[in-house]
Amino acid sequence: MLGNDGDREDIKDGSCEGNQNKWGSAELPKNIRKRKWGRIIAVASICLVVSVSSLINSAGANFPGNDDGSSESASVEAVFLTGSLSETLSIPEIAEMAAPTVVEITTEVLVTGQRTPQYISEGAGSGVILTEDGYIVTNNHVIEGAQKISVRLVSGDEYEAELIGTDEQTDVAIIKIEASGLSPAALGDSSTLVVGNQVVAIGNPLGQLGGTVTDGIISALDRDITLDDQTMSLLQTNAAINPGNSGGGLFDGSGNLIGIVVAKSSGTDVEGLGFAIPINDVKSVMLELMEHGYVQGRIELGMTFLDIASNQEAMMYRVSQTGVYVLNVTSGSNAAAAGFRSGDLVVSLDGTKVSSAAEITSIIDSFEAGEDVEFTVIRISEERSLTLTLEESKPSD
Repeated sequence: MLGNDGDREDIKDGSCEGNQNKWGSAELPKNIRKRKWGRIIAVASICLVVSVSSLINSAGANFPGNDDGSSESASVEAVFLTGSLSETLSIPEIAEMAAPTVVEITTEVLVTGQRTPQYISEGAGSGVILTEDGYIVTNNHVIEGAQKISVRLVSGDEYEAELIGTDEQTDVAIIKIEASGLSPAALGDSSTLVVGNQVVAIGNPLGQLGGTVTDGIISALDRDITLDDQTMSLLQTNAAINPGNSGGGLFDGSGNLIGIVVAKSSGTDVEGLGFAIPINDVKSVMLELMEHGYVQGRIELGMTFLDIASNQEAMMYRVSQTGVYVLNVTSGSNAAAAGFRSGDLVVSLDGTKVSSAAEITSIIDSFEAGEDVEFTVIRISEERSLTLTLEESKPSD
């Protein structure tokens, strides 16, 4: 059974102990600085990127928080640390380099029970520092509904964070702390990964073990996994992932951030099945959230889907065939106005046959808000055509 590893759970003492300055230095470790000249040149290149990025930001160049009214997003290279080291490092070297970029996150959520008065539920997760001035990426499900978000650095310093923006589709959120001189992660290129590549996961398992380092390999690429009714194409790894790792970093053999840890597969007989969002899939999303607070142009379908891939699942849900079904329709949405109902079997979109929610998402991504898309569905053995006017997804107040 798949589940988000960052699901909230009551923490007895609300603490996140461990890693007191274990990797407190923001500098490269001495054993890395002493490596051959090729490494020194590569490190100098990173410093140059950071300097250029700092100059761009200090000049108010389009991003973030610019006041010139421009809506053009800055490039990834201008905002994040990229073009990083390519030499293979040892696990201790990766840990010492990447650990200062990963933070512990704790949340407080006001819960109202049916038979109990309101109470505060505490949750825990992880995050990865993106910029020197305090922008941090994590999972949307880690901070969803939180009244208070706290961040603890590897140095032990703690900050209250501001929520900048979230994107449910990719399960990504951006928060910010008022700090400077932080150690941002270097963004890698997840498109170059192959099965068997060495990876290192760093996060805050169980909400109390911040800075935990586990290693493994890329077990598979492009795994279509459904989490909270969203189907995502994820990296699979056998690096140990546990509750609290959500939002943490998955780093390659050179210390580059190539994935955001999002989930693990759970069960008494399940071991070594962890998943991460490929960093290439969310680079532009992170920029949009930092600049606008949401992803502009993102389509809100007004309904969620359920993949039924086997005859056993079809029997369990009491449907006659496999395929992708409408699970829920949001009241007042364009989907409700178009006549969609829970239980509709989606056959095709815009003339293209579909059999999974991922295929629906792929087709919808080629359209823009305001355009009409024709769906063919089967309802009670009758084929119907429904026209949906796509609307832009915007955050509510």
